[in-house]
Amino acid sequence: MRQRSLIAITAALSAGALTLTACGSRDSDDKGSDSGGTTVTIGVDAPLTGDLSALGLGIKNSVDLAAKTANKKKYVDGVTFKIEALDDQAQPSSGQQNATKLVADKSVLGVVGPLNSSVAESMQKVFDDAKLVEVSPANTNPALTQGTDWQNSKKRVYTSYFRTATTDAIQGPFAAQYLFNDAKKKKVFVIDDKKTYGAGLAATFTEEFKKLGGAVAGTEHINPDSKDFSAIATKVKNSGADVVYYGGEYPQAGPLSKQIKAAGAKIPVVGGDGIYSADFIKLAGASAAGDLATSVGAPVEELPSAKEFVANYKAENYKEAYEAYGGYSYDSAWAIIEAVKKVVDDNDGKLPDDARAKVTAAMQNVSFDGVTGKVAFDEFGDATNKQLTVYAVENGAWKSVKSGTYTG
Repeated sequence: MRQRSLIAITAALSAGALTLTACGSRDSDDKGSDSGGTTVTIGVDAPLTGDLSALGLGIKNSVDLAAKTANKKKYVDGVTFKIEALDDQAQPSSGQQNATKLVADKSVLGVVGPLNSSVAESMQKVFDDAKLVEVSPANTNPALTQGTDWQNSKKRVYTSYFRTATTDAIQGPFAAQYLFNDAKKKKVFVIDDKKTYGAGLAATFTEEFKKLGGAVAGTEHINPDSKDFSAIATKVKNSGADVVYYGGEYPQAGPLSKQIKAAGAKIPVVGGDGIYSADFIKLAGASAAGDLATSVGAPVEELPSAKEFVANYKAENYKEAYEAYGGYSYDSAWAIIEAVKKVVDDNDGKLPDDARAKVTAAMQNVSFDGVTGKVAFDEFGDATNKQLTVYAVENGAWKSVKSGTYTG
């Protein structure tokens, strides 16, 4: 085993993490040598402020935990991991700027994020041109991996893009099957926020619901910047629908649910992983009881593979919950760590000059038992884990009611 240099412990508060730095400062693009270590940065892009910050901060903290765990275990010989977390505020333009910034930092060998599919669209080419791998724990729009014509002819456009979350090609139909077959709902009113994620999810849900024999009582689009949905709530009430399906995120879904109930339509509002947050329940109030959401994977709290993650997250005393994507964020970061390890091991214990390209290539074959179960990627960069869960609001909290996979 190579002899290590003495390490000076430097208290550096970077994204809330204590970082260990090797003696003798080095430029960020120094690839290391036999006499010292190398710092590798894992970038994080997520909404750290604004309406969706609850999810974004859970993503950031979970990546931070993965980096700390790898350092504690000395998982990659000679490499110390740190994170650089940037706030995209759920805006594509900010995401693109963040992507450019992360590419410019030569120590960044992988990026976890973003949360929003629309933001991912603005970042993919920037990362791909730089051969910098990106692993999203939350993007679900199928076009990101399979091309815009994915329903007819799947084509991978960006080989640097991967995700640990399953796609809306599965999530939308999974929700439709549950509502029609299990919940016995036959007449739906479909609403979306016109954004990449929401509109795409609503479309895949609607197609499957109609295929099963369900009827669409009406469709509407909302303005994501609005909080007044009273006109749409009245339309829902008058439509005779026995369920509402919403494609979008919790900042709008909560008030929408509340106003639909206030209009007299005592029917459940159902959405995807974008509404699966404790903040949805806060915004919707007491009338949220009975509302439903689907989310990727199985409940982290119920997975034996997640016990260590949950315990370690709690031990770190993060101010924010890991939320819906915590386990997937940890696994996304660990996938990058595994790819870095492979590249270092294949290069006599050092990072090569073309480390980014090699890490991106190594990601395709990464496979390990993660927090969320088996982590691996198919030929499109999609997660091989296709499990989903239906949650219902009961007694002011989300409770899992059914887990499974889409059987279409």
